Amino acid sequence: MEEIRVRIAPSPSGNLHVGTARTALFNYLFAKKNNGKFVLRIEDTDAERTSQAYIDNIFDSLKALGLNWDEGPDVGGPYGPYTQSERFDIYPKYVQELLDKGFAYECFCTPEELEAEKEEATKNKQAYVYSKKCENLTEAEKEKLRAEGRKPAIRFSVSKAQKAFHDSPIIHFEDLVKGDLHQDTSLIGDFVIMKSNGAPTYNFAVVIDDMLMKISHIIRGEDHISNTFKQILIYEALGAEVPKFGHLGMILAPDRSKLSKRHGATAVSEFVEKGYLTEALINFVALLGWSPSDSNEIKSLEEIAQDFRIHEVSSSNSIFEYDKLNWMNGQYIKKMDIKSLTKLAKPFLAKYDLSELTEEQLEKVIAATREPITVLSDLTNDVAYFFGKDIVYEDGVKEANIDTEQAQTILKYFDSQLDSYDFDNEEKLHEQLAEFRTYFKEQGIKPKVTMWTVRAALTGRTHGADMGVILEVLGKDKVKYRIEKAIV
Repeated sequence: MEEIRVRIAPSPSGNLHVGTARTALFNYLFAKKNNGKFVLRIEDTDAERTSQAYIDNIFDSLKALGLNWDEGPDVGGPYGPYTQSERFDIYPKYVQELLDKGFAYECFCTPEELEAEKEEATKNKQAYVYSKKCENLTEAEKEKLRAEGRKPAIRFSVSKAQKAFHDSPIIHFEDLVKGDLHQDTSLIGDFVIMKSNGAPTYNFAVVIDDMLMKISHIIRGEDHISNTFKQILIYEALGAEVPKFGHLGMILAPDRSKLSKRHGATAVSEFVEKGYLTEALINFVALLGWSPSDSNEIKSLEEIAQDFRIHEVSSSNSIFEYDKLNWMNGQYIKKMDIKSLTKLAKPFLAKYDLSELTEEQLEKVIAATREPITVLSDLTNDVAYFFGKDIVYEDGVKEANIDTEQAQTILKYFDSQLDSYDFDNEEKLHEQLAEFRTYFKEQGIKPKVTMWTVRAALTGRTHGADMGVILEVLGKDKVKYRIEKAIV
């Protein structure tokens, strides 16, 4: 039985997009499900758009998501190097093989001549297909063109490959996701496999890389379907085994347009910076086109891998529902152990002096404020009143909950009781607060109103963490200072 080998081959022209992350995930899951290898290859042939910062972002994002590659940069493997630009010396050999077999030929057409062909096709309302006018040039004609200073590109002869390996111009392949796919090769036209400057084109380089790395299954976005027919012909012309292909539907925004920055974060690193947990993000991304067999959507990466089946992936496009991601992230935040959550939360609290609190107090603060949040960045605002001496009142809170005669009465009485409060015992504080509420309830003031007044004076808000936690963490001196400052 052949070894299952899959790969993710991102282009480092931007930060790792969530769509590429989904493709990486499905390759990873397929490999793990079948005891195969997950390979990372960087396709950096576009020197103008390639950046080391983007390469680093790809590495960091995949690792953060738990998608650790078995072979590739930092890991090695038998088929390296795994960066396309470091493999340029490999491709000419296979170009020459195709030339020798008659499946490729030199093309001396200038950009202006090719543009004229395209304009003529447009004028005649026809799909453009290269005219093949260079396919049968004599050696004398080639030498004359070289003498003019023309450097040839190398084109692949689609018609010759089709006739050599297929009975019909229409070629088929069985897609792992979409089933039977076919293409009329007469509509493809002979395409360039090596540019006149010696650089391989994508469709050629990717075949050579996948062939040499013994990639058995290629799982990628459906935008590559048109490339697949060209690539199949190149594999066949080289006498190589054609891998199995699976093409994933696109990820669309909630309005069913292409997912872009105007909808929100799109790069993995952007989601992390906003406070999404990578475990939640990878769980959510797995559900973009795939459903667990037991309908339980909250699963670890290992559980998803055990359950994953490529033929159950939907062939349709998937909608990136930010609301569902927020819900799922909130679920992960609620379930995470408090020490781990506190560690992850600290970068979002950088504006505060964390030395004001002990680690135990900070954990209490995070535990008391995590219930309603959906992303860790929500904590930046939600914990504000635990730091510093003074507070900032939310709009309307002071007028409604501090400045009234009733509120002032409540605050003055609360202030008079503070010396008796046990600020080192949260349970005891709850008992004392209950007695405080009862005192005013007997005077006809609703407990809710009583506590809103105290909360407003201490936090500037009418909602937030448990009052016992607030009192214990703030401590007697800070509580007394804020209460007395609120008393007119």
